[in-house]
Amino acid sequence: MPERRLVGIDLGITSEHTVCVLRADGSQVCRRRCRPTPDSMAELERAALTGAPDGTRLEVVIEPTGPAWRPVAVYFVRRGHLVHRVSSAKAADLRRFLSRHAKSNSIDAMTLAKLAYLDPAGLIPLDLGDREQAALDRRVRACHRLTRLAGEHKTRLRDLVRQLLPDTPLEGALGQADLAILERTGADPHRLARLGKARLARLIAGASHGQLGELRALRWLDAAHSALELFADHPALAFDDLAEEIKTEVRLLRATEAELSTHASARDLAYAQVDPEGLARSLPGLGEVGAPSLVAALGRPARFPSGRHARSFSGLTPRSSETGETDRKGQPISKAGPSRLRTTLVLAADHARRQDPQLARVYYLQMTERGGCHAKAICVVAAKLAERARAVLVRRLPYELRDTDGRPVSAEQAKAIIAEQWTVPEEVRRRRRSRKTRGKAPQQVGTRHVNASARGAATRRPSPPPILAPELVQIKEVLSTIAQRTIVRP
Repeated sequence: MPERRLVGIDLGITSEHTVCVLRADGSQVCRRRCRPTPDSMAELERAALTGAPDGTRLEVVIEPTGPAWRPVAVYFVRRGHLVHRVSSAKAADLRRFLSRHAKSNSIDAMTLAKLAYLDPAGLIPLDLGDREQAALDRRVRACHRLTRLAGEHKTRLRDLVRQLLPDTPLEGALGQADLAILERTGADPHRLARLGKARLARLIAGASHGQLGELRALRWLDAAHSALELFADHPALAFDDLAEEIKTEVRLLRATEAELSTHASARDLAYAQVDPEGLARSLPGLGEVGAPSLVAALGRPARFPSGRHARSFSGLTPRSSETGETDRKGQPISKAGPSRLRTTLVLAADHARRQDPQLARVYYLQMTERGGCHAKAICVVAAKLAERARAVLVRRLPYELRDTDGRPVSAEQAKAIIAEQWTVPEEVRRRRRSRKTRGKAPQQVGTRHVNASARGAATRRPSPPPILAPELVQIKEVLSTIAQRTIVRP
């Protein structure tokens, strides 16, 4: 039987990697340092297999340390070895158990190597995917990053415009007409006033293809006149400099949106190669953008043994806290998986519960019987959607709408069933909304915070007694009076 060789690699981004090789019984084979070069990696492989019988496969355990993990993973997977990529939180917990008061690169490498035989069931071999899957993943990541960047530019534009025009006309989404005005005038109230209603209306009509005109121009002019009257050309406000900064943000936003459009087109082509049948887009709520993001995040869906594993990978599974005869419900979700996948599933779940009667029933029960708010109910629906996404992609069958009894229904019938049976009453929604005005209730204090408080209690001055509310003071006085009257005097 081949001998097990466990390789823990503490990756370094700007420094060498630290390697610890162990046998299955925990004895050490060697310690090495290597760099992501063919010669250095080959030398590490020879040292790790020294004295091992032919056919021995290395079990390499690494953390997702920036971009440093991919060259190591590609090399060992290409050589036929097993590679496990574990979360940094899991490795940190074990390292803290093995060496509480010391931390070094060698200790981290040894900890990763011991993970392979301390928790073999918790390690899943890394699946790097094929060329089409890698292309889809990169395009989805680029689109996600550019979308966030465009949102940041829009937020910055709103803030800058509000400095020049306190009564800002940017109430809703930023349209092409608004960007054209900002690019032309920089939201400078002097330039807007000099431009006039007629030229401003023509600029707006040309940018919006005739959808907007004089009414929108009047809104910008009213904001400009209000700002001029308010500021009265005070020297504390740099009108020209703020206007130029706004023009810069507009140009950056346009460049970001142009790059986003290019990557989105390439993303759709890559998705067509990975999922030519469009199975992910048959799921309710995903659509054109959500389906590629879901497929890229899940990778090869068959690597999950069941839907429960796919749900756990998404990080939408609630944490558990059970001891003795007690089981605490309502724990927060683990958030253990990629954030892009959770965002995609949560956004899709809000639309899916309006299209699928079974998911609408899940949402309805969470809101009406389980006491959950809208966000909690949506997270439960998103977890169910993750399980169904895995089933659709593994079975290679498109998603089919069914009623709560399992009978296939059309889209119109599904919406009618939801409207008749599984629509949450508005009264329930009002009760679930928080209307407290005195702040949130105190959260549960973690164990380490309690220990820290206990350690520091001896060195701190005693805190004053808490101030009771007027109602509690009255209750205390009444109870004290009753107690005095019931005392039996000798």
